[in-house]
Amino acid sequence: MSASGGTKAIVAALGANLAIAASKFVAFAFSGSSSMLAEGVHSLADSGNQALLLIGGKKAQREATPQHPFGYGRERYIYAFLVSIVLFSVGGMFAVYEGYEKIQHPHEIEHWYWPVGVLVFAIIAESFSFHTAIKESNELRGKLSWTQFVRRAKAPELPVVLLEDFGALIGLVLALGGVGLALLTGDGIWDGIGTVCIGVLLILIALVLAAETKSLLLGESAGLEDVQKIEAAIVDGDTVTGVIHMRTLHLGPEELLVAAKIAVEHDDTATQVATAINAAEARIRAAVPIARVIYLEPDIYSETEADKGPDAEATPGGPTRPPTDH
Repeated sequence: MSASGGTKAIVAALGANLAIAASKFVAFAFSGSSSMLAEGVHSLADSGNQALLLIGGKKAQREATPQHPFGYGRERYIYAFLVSIVLFSVGGMFAVYEGYEKIQHPHEIEHWYWPVGVLVFAIIAESFSFHTAIKESNELRGKLSWTQFVRRAKAPELPVVLLEDFGALIGLVLALGGVGLALLTGDGIWDGIGTVCIGVLLILIALVLAAETKSLLLGESAGLEDVQKIEAAIVDGDTVTGVIHMRTLHLGPEELLVAAKIAVEHDDTATQVATAINAAEARIRAAVPIARVIYLEPDIYSETEADKGPDAEATPGGPTRPPTDH
């Protein structure tokens, strides 16, 4: 994900959420609707989440230091994980608590036009933010489904904004339904039920975000397409005859570490091998520009050793074979 694309979607979501939060709190003050209060806190939490994403993006741009020689790219993953925690605690748990209190102590909604008007305005604003996130995501996801895009994206910002906006739109519909039923029946308990549903929805989204960002924090390999490009770029068919085994790791959304043991002939000179390695690194960077940290270790490929099985710890480490799952 390009930094500009992610920032555009985040800023659009931040502006929409701040405006919506202000309108919801005004509606709550005039109507006493707990759905409005829960939705107001949700929008405020979303605004804080977007601020966290912007901070994470800024911190990730710091130069590498002796203490952190691979840079700070994973700051973006850390702040995205914090977003899931905020969404779970401030958004989801607060809404469930507020809804429970409303169910236990229901009261009639006053000045119904305030919450209804604000909800309609919020749906329009969130739709604009959601449209912006979808537009930015479509430039990156290619032929992937939306579920695959959220699961495979190495840059966390767009999936976070997409899920937040999607949850916000569904939550607004639930809030509108709760308020509408409360007005139609004269029973404020429906407002509380709508609020609880909003809380449960936010908790589920937060758990999905937490699971995906945890995987990124642990360290994910490059995608299958990039792995195949790297393996093809390494082999020149002359000095480098194959890839014995290879490992890739995302140091950040836009920085990839590549470590590979490559096969060379036993009678190649050190100069030939060094020249071949330099050329292979250049081809890798041309094929996959985010491959910025590359370590290539030459070894004498042995068919006898390879026939023993795909043992990555062996020397040399097993046969050349395409990756099966990345």
